[in-house]
Amino acid sequence: MIKIHNTLTKKIEEFIPIEPGKVKMYVCGPTVYNYIHIGNARPAIFFDTVRRYFEYRNYKVTYVQNFTDVDDKMIEKANAEGVEVKDIADKYISAYLEDTKKVNLKEEGMIRPKATDHIKEMIKSINILIDKEFAYESQGDVYFDVEKYNEHYGELSGQKIEDLKAGARIEVTDIKKSSVDFALWKSAKKGELSWESPWGKGRPGWHIECSAMSKKYLGATFDIHGGGQDLIFPHHENEIAQSKCSYGGDYARYWIHNGYINIKGQKMSKSKGNFFLLREILDDYEGKVVRFFMLSSHYRKPIDFSEVELNMAKSAINRIENSMLAMLEKFDTEISTEGRDGSELKIILENSKLKFIEAMDEDFNTAQAIGVLFELIKKVNKSMEEKINTDGKIILKEIYVFIKTILIDVLGVEIVIKKQIRDLSVELIDLIKEINIENPIKENKENITIELIEFLIEKRKIAKKDKNFALSDKIRDKMAKIGVKIKDGREKTTWTI
Repeated sequence: MIKIHNTLTKKIEEFIPIEPGKVKMYVCGPTVYNYIHIGNARPAIFFDTVRRYFEYRNYKVTYVQNFTDVDDKMIEKANAEGVEVKDIADKYISAYLEDTKKVNLKEEGMIRPKATDHIKEMIKSINILIDKEFAYESQGDVYFDVEKYNEHYGELSGQKIEDLKAGARIEVTDIKKSSVDFALWKSAKKGELSWESPWGKGRPGWHIECSAMSKKYLGATFDIHGGGQDLIFPHHENEIAQSKCSYGGDYARYWIHNGYINIKGQKMSKSKGNFFLLREILDDYEGKVVRFFMLSSHYRKPIDFSEVELNMAKSAINRIENSMLAMLEKFDTEISTEGRDGSELKIILENSKLKFIEAMDEDFNTAQAIGVLFELIKKVNKSMEEKINTDGKIILKEIYVFIKTILIDVLGVEIVIKKQIRDLSVELIDLIKEINIENPIKENKENITIELIEFLIEKRKIAKKDKNFALSDKIRDKMAKIGVKIKDGREKTTWTI
């Protein structure tokens, strides 16, 4: 039974999906006016893990994460650089996908809508709100009338309308009915990106985009809405108000918010200048290290970011990989009929499976789940000091597969076992024989795997130059099948295992 801390009710609740066996989830994505920082990376990594865990538990997940590709910051940046807003959006969406690929976000099946592709849906939602008298037009702008939603506004954030009014810095009664009313549509300023609407040229407010896009892809009521704590108010509070008033329904039934990232005890923020871009961190640390670091704390707790913490995550991954390498090498040793039969390991494995699920079921406690893996590895390492028989070896292989599945498929940490690289050389040699190419590399050479890959890439390059695309494609496809991914760039071809 999966339980979730619901920000809306402020308590842990049993997750009951709207449709049995299915999860509909919407997560607020970045405003694409710059490269993402590690604070943006935390929700991307965490909610990707939530999706993976639901799939591990055999749910079919519909996962939507948007791109905000028009807002004040983007317009300011476009004007400063003398380009179109779309140019800024395209550049940083591409950069986002490039950076998050390195931390192994699962793109397959993702729905990534852009705000500018859904202007019609937003106008439709605003019209409904006006017709129902939950919104009003003023001087080309359209505002949501918070007073009309009075009794419910603030349920998510705990804010009270009276306190918000008292804390308002400027009373704009000549334009808005109340200082707490928020913009659904903004009239266009001179030279600004705009669209035609019933209220004149303009562009949508920030909040309405998520309501319109979640309605289109998930319906009026869906299971989970996620994002960082900084979005609780006003963004998510306003989403709830406008969504319930326009289309009815419950909107999102479970609200999940991840904690902040701190730098030397202070919340990371661009205004303070104490932030790090994800791509800067990835220059020095592999994506799996960054991802492991993010998941090593409970998602609702703040994370203290430092090189010390990253190096600890790196060391932890090294311990896991070394232990798994030792397991593989144990498979290659001769079995002993007098060795242990693995019955004790079997019990340890089954207990670990249960404990892992218990940890993740309890509000996606990845920190505790990782602790379960380390406890399992510790016990396995001790048992490998002894001889095992055939049954013991079978159980050891089951443990190896379990650890690999949890790390790669569920937590998304792409561990690489050195023996995997060595064993890959055998498959590469077979591939060379299959396509009838003479192999000039001695099979007993050190680092043979890398040389074989480079050799095949060069042969593919020659095949493409000779317009032998059948051979070129065959080499690419066969290498992909055995785990070598080839990427053709403008200047050179790169590969990853």
